[in-house]
Amino acid sequence: MSMDLSISRHWRLRSPLYRLEGARCKACGRVHFPPKKACPYCGSREVETVELPKRGRLISYTIVYAVPEGAREYSPVYVGLVDLGVTKVVAELTDVTDTSKLKRGLEVEAVLRRTRVDGEAGLIYYALKFRPSMGVPDV
Repeated sequence: MSMDLSISRHWRLRSPLYRLEGARCKACGRVHFPPKKACPYCGSREVETVELPKRGRLISYTIVYAVPEGAREYSPVYVGLVDLGVTKVVAELTDVTDTSKLKRGLEVEAVLRRTRVDGEAGLIYYALKFRPSMGVPDV
């Protein structure tokens, strides 16, 4: 797999990637993810960073069998559209053992998972993914 995120860029994106941060527009009140400097709905530049809920409901999903070289050990990849209440996010689904349980309305929760290891730099990259809820309350 090619490394399209440099170490410094990955460091700058750590908050949106690891804390699931979005942005709320002060003009129209809508929340979007990933955070942008201008609201994609009304164009206002008055946006503030907000931490998004870590639980949501699965709206839809797809299964990707054709994955890039270097990621074949993770195939197939489940990608879901998750409604967090304040906004929707597209994210990878993990810990899927039975696809018949993936249904609209399934409660899912964000978890931190390793995505890849950069052998040259020795970096281990992590990302938030969503798994079917285990029913454990947030701490």
